[in-house]
Amino acid sequence: MEDVHELLNKRAALDVAAQHSVTVSKILEPEIDLGTLLSFDSNDFDTKQFRLDQDGYLLSETRNNVQLIINKLFELPMKNEDGYMYVDLPEPRYNLPREKPLPTPKPLTKWQKFAIEKGIKKTPKPKATWDDILQKWIPAYGYKKVAAEKEKDWLLEVPGNAADPNIDLFAKKNEAKKERVAKNEYQRLRNIAASRKIKVPAVGLPPLEGTLHSSQLKTAVDVAKISTASVGKFQPKINKEVISNKKKYTRIKKRKIPS
Repeated sequence: MEDVHELLNKRAALDVAAQHSVTVSKILEPEIDLGTLLSFDSNDFDTKQFRLDQDGYLLSETRNNVQLIINKLFELPMKNEDGYMYVDLPEPRYNLPREKPLPTPKPLTKWQKFAIEKGIKKTPKPKATWDDILQKWIPAYGYKKVAAEKEKDWLLEVPGNAADPNIDLFAKKNEAKKERVAKNEYQRLRNIAASRKIKVPAVGLPPLEGTLHSSQLKTAVDVAKISTASVGKFQPKINKEVISNKKKYTRIKKRKIPS
């Protein structure tokens, strides 16, 4: 069993070995651009050390070059603000290429364009409002607001002009809320489509592109009507339907398989 002093001495030796000197000596001094924190090391690789331990050699060289950058940073005038020390980097000498293109500005929504044209300024809403019925502050949004609305609207008065006095006003209120949420979601999707220049049809109408002509629709209806076993004999007629000539559509007789 090793002595405690021997263990402490080994631990101290490991700590000393782990600590590197801040002084780095190289044959050729690397070119350092503090504006971009960039270092160009023109020294040759030690091929023998690199072949023996690639990871260790690259890690050591990287550590030394980073230490040279840090030494240059400490040569700049230090500034103290709110207990933090910092330095102002000089103008960069190299223009490094971007990894990704510049972000495009977010397109304005329909309401934002209208507000700019009319000079409407957005006023910040209060985070909470005082409710005289509940006698407490109610948040403007969140689960606490929903709970407060349920607590306040536990009883709904049936209006005198209601067609059906037995109607469920709570279900009607929830349905109206769902419709508002769906409308807002639809408008949000329309804004996204407009920003991506995608044509969106109006409510209840198909898109104009890709629709069939009236003559094509008439032909499709005629073909669909006679595509039955009775060749459209027992098909109900559509209002204002013009019966076309059925002779141009021939029925293919089924082949009888002899028994």
